[in-house]
Amino acid sequence: MKKIAVIVAGGSGTRMKSAIPKQFLLLKNKPILWHTIAAFTRAFSDMEIIMVLPASCFEEGRNIAASFTDTHKINIVQGGETRFHSVKNGLHLIKEEAIVFVHDGVRCLVSESLIRSCYQQASEKGSAIPAIAATDSVRIIEGQKNKSINRENIRIIQTPQTFISSLLLPAFDQNYRDSFTDEASVVETYGKEVFLIQGEEGNIKITKPIDLILAENILAERK
Repeated sequence: MKKIAVIVAGGSGTRMKSAIPKQFLLLKNKPILWHTIAAFTRAFSDMEIIMVLPASCFEEGRNIAASFTDTHKINIVQGGETRFHSVKNGLHLIKEEAIVFVHDGVRCLVSESLIRSCYQQASEKGSAIPAIAATDSVRIIEGQKNKSINRENIRIIQTPQTFISSLLLPAFDQNYRDSFTDEASVVETYGKEVFLIQGEEGNIKITKPIDLILAENILAERK
């Protein structure tokens, strides 16, 4: 089945305290977004990529895409007001049945093995949502009070959130809701069950300066 990765990279450099959008900051002399795309192209030789970027970043996106266009089909579309709208813009390009990976552009350390595992489970169950166990104590705020909750029942959600297109595309025909924090919440609101899969501790999202240091160390350890 066709494999398509929708890479959502509409962030800014605010929390990174950088004038450069975080997806274009350098990691091992390559933009973070380059590493993200490379992971998907290594996972499957027939992977197609849809990059979702702010219009102001199209030139940078085309420069990154040039590294891969000899072997992989890459399209660039403009992001929207929210993550939901950005993903929806990317999904508009999908016209055939496919397994669709929706991935954060700054989760550049995702492994090829996780991508392949997500593909396999989505092919069998319809979806694969990477998740890892919470290791910190967790409390919930209720009005002016707070209380501890059992972390054994808590999972931290990652990407690539992976679905068969016949499930994901109609789910995104819904009207936007504030509760749509990720693709799994969109599909659940559509009335369909989603299935978790074991994620990876190293599949971090780079949002703060310390995350860039962690990413450098993880890449060094992998080599």
